[in-house]
Amino acid sequence: MPARSLRRLIPVALLAAGALLAACGGPPAPEVAGDAEGAVTEVNCGIPVEVPAPPERIYALYQPAIETVHALGLSDRLVGTAYLDAPVLEEFTTAQEGLPYIPDLPSREALLAAEPEFVISGYNNAFASTGAETVSTRADLTALGVRSWINAPLCPSEDGLSDEAIDPGQVSMDTVYDDLTSLGRLLGAQERSEELVADLRARVTAVEERVADLPRPRVAILLNDDDGSYRVASGIDFGTKVLEMAGAENAFADLDARRHVPVSKEELIARDPDFILTSTCCDPATTEADGAADVATITGDPALSGSTAVREGRVFPFLFADRAAGVRAPYAAERVADLVHPE
Repeated sequence: MPARSLRRLIPVALLAAGALLAACGGPPAPEVAGDAEGAVTEVNCGIPVEVPAPPERIYALYQPAIETVHALGLSDRLVGTAYLDAPVLEEFTTAQEGLPYIPDLPSREALLAAEPEFVISGYNNAFASTGAETVSTRADLTALGVRSWINAPLCPSEDGLSDEAIDPGQVSMDTVYDDLTSLGRLLGAQERSEELVADLRARVTAVEERVADLPRPRVAILLNDDDGSYRVASGIDFGTKVLEMAGAENAFADLDARRHVPVSKEELIARDPDFILTSTCCDPATTEADGAADVATITGDPALSGSTAVREGRVFPFLFADRAAGVRAPYAAERVADLVHPE
């Protein structure tokens, strides 16, 4: 999950002692099945998710999941939202303002107190069995009759894991489209999901056509840590796909151990990216203007003063929320294209 070094972390809720971990394996293509009574089953991260009818009480964790539910036109079914990294997309502002919201993940008990039928998370760590940001495993929730979903481009290889062994092949807009289609069927919003996918595809096509014949600069998405060190968004981070849609390349795309990988300043200098983007977060009010401090830290670091991006003034504020695997990715690609291919 994202670096949130400036954010207060809540204590980890104790998971039910008897909860079993469900193996995931490589996520298969979306499947759908129904019975005579209208039940629908979709497979998410290798786990079958069956609902007898479209869930009426949905709890969304993290920006990508919250915006997904809004985009599917199901804002009125949200009984809780948690952990925004930035303002929601403008078209969802009014709907979000009227919803229950907490700045950190809920405890397991608080989540269940909202009586959700369905919990969707934008990042897999919410369902990890260990870590500072976790609510419950999916197996635990299923045993309680609560269905769950992870934004599929970042599926873990097994329930209870976080960023370990994300399949690079799943980190794509095609996975986003399939995910939205599956959720549309599962949540009773199939027509809206089809419209949404068509709109996102059109946005991606437009930005890709705009940059098709232009050089592809190398870009590093840099996370500033409190101790003065840096981490980068790796090849399995969805930021890599945002860069590719925008006509650029991730200078650290070959790294794939985790989404965020510590790198030395020496390696940053050796790779010498043409551009550096920050990863500014994490608050519902965070905007690109708040990234000025991250930019100043990078450009003021004597060790990086000779790098191309710093020397040529190509360090720009960028939001962590804008490299999320979800509905805002095409908007983010438009923004990145404007930065790395100025007219």
